[in-house]
Amino acid sequence: MGSTSDIKNGVVIWHRDKRMKVVEFLHVKPGKGGAFVRTKLKDIQSGKIIDVTFNAGAKIDTIRIEAKEMQYLYEDGEFFIFMDNDTYDQLNVAAEIVAEASNFLKAGMNVDLIFDGSEILDVRMPAHVELEVTHTEPGVKGNTATGATKPAEVETGYSVTVPLFIDLGDILKIDTRTGEYIERVRTA
Repeated sequence: MGSTSDIKNGVVIWHRDKRMKVVEFLHVKPGKGGAFVRTKLKDIQSGKIIDVTFNAGAKIDTIRIEAKEMQYLYEDGEFFIFMDNDTYDQLNVAAEIVAEASNFLKAGMNVDLIFDGSEILDVRMPAHVELEVTHTEPGVKGNTATGATKPAEVETGYSVTVPLFIDLGDILKIDTRTGEYIERVRTA
């Protein structure tokens, strides 16, 4: 059992008989009245996000979760196959759990799987990934000042909006939280 002072982004709590992940929180101390904590909670099962306000100091039931680094191997229909780096055991993770992270997963990549006991709750991706462009229209030399963009498909099949100078075979740094292009990676 914890209190609202334990609320941080990524913490998993029990709320209304469901496991909820704290996506966003804000401690508010108004000039009049008691302090409170405004949160956005994501239902781990359904993915639905709700807004919940807790009074400051209220008791909350936190869940101790475990993160384990695993290597992504491949996709097999409705499952994504991960390997434990220590024991070499393979785990099948349902596509619903992987969800949007599948846009950025490539074979051999290490990610953290989040567990509650033996149940897999989530896949925690690194903040940025580097992916190769596999399809895009030809780049236009000298047309970088206009801010014009075009779609590009990367090796995972994900489509991202990029500047016009991006070409086939370029390595892009992509933010996994927003899915947006950050920069072209310089290769020596």
